[in-house]
Amino acid sequence: MNSNKVLASLCYFSVLFAGFIFPVIVYFVADDQEVKKHAKKAFLSHCIPAATIAIFIILGVTMGAMHQYSDISFFVGGGLVWVGFAIAGIVNLVIVVWNIVQGIRVLK
Repeated sequence: MNSNKVLASLCYFSVLFAGFIFPVIVYFVADDQEVKKHAKKAFLSHCIPAATIAIFIILGVTMGAMHQYSDISFFVGGGLVWVGFAIAGIVNLVIVVWNIVQGIRVLK
């Protein structure tokens, strides 16, 4: 098996063990353009879960502050935050599965 394929697939699999640190290191260390392409794709796909979590944390804090100073009921404000977290969870699960599928495809 080609070591470049293994390195490229590890960039995708790193969503399970090293987050977006591993693809960044591979991108700057690897010489092969194909490996760099996969490292870049893996890095971008690893950033999506971090971004969704950050967005919904910010929204949760904002909704909590709005609830404190307005007549918005706790159920509606809290409910929207929980729906947001559920959506983020689904998006993150899809991204993890996509990374695993891509890692397997690269190995073939």
